[in-house]
Amino acid sequence: MDLLEIDAVLLDMDGTLVESHAAVERAWRTWAAEHGVDADAVLAVAHGAPAHTTARRFLPGADDETIATAAARQLDLQYDDLADVTAAPGATDLLTVLAERRLPWAVVTSADVRLAQARLGAAGITPPLLVTVEDVPRGKPAPDGYLHAAASLGVAPRRCLVVEDADVGIRAGRAAGARTAGLRGIDADLKVSDLAELARLL
Repeated sequence: MDLLEIDAVLLDMDGTLVESHAAVERAWRTWAAEHGVDADAVLAVAHGAPAHTTARRFLPGADDETIATAAARQLDLQYDDLADVTAAPGATDLLTVLAERRLPWAVVTSADVRLAQARLGAAGITPPLLVTVEDVPRGKPAPDGYLHAAASLGVAPRRCLVVEDADVGIRAGRAAGARTAGLRGIDADLKVSDLAELARLL
């Protein structure tokens, strides 16, 4: 992949730009216990997906109101759990390179705006553009969030690099027509060990 052809970088939040894995896992384990479902099964699919998508998957007979309440409960468990939320390794390096190259960037997350702002604030990161699950009709793996971000930045999706640590996010980036970079061994157009490596490549 020729990274010189990239005109914007679109970053997932949890597990990509912000290290919040422990907080996410604690919340989903508590939620699973409350709803009588297998926590390991929930964690196997929850990462990177909107809370209501996971809630619907594990509460298949529930009506829309029950799903909304279950998803809201999951988010409530996360809002104030910021003790070990930090910027991901290499995040500062990457954001410095983006500034030096004057590459526009955005955060595209399956979190709602309250949770996104709380975690980004805890990590000391202020994105120029934040796209949350509340900004689009469909969450990941649908491409809506990445298409919205590209349009807001005025960059064609094919000239954007989507950076993700979850398969659901890579699928969203590819569906948007963007190029993809994967962390944590996720299959993508470009695989990187961390954001510092991506910074060096850019």
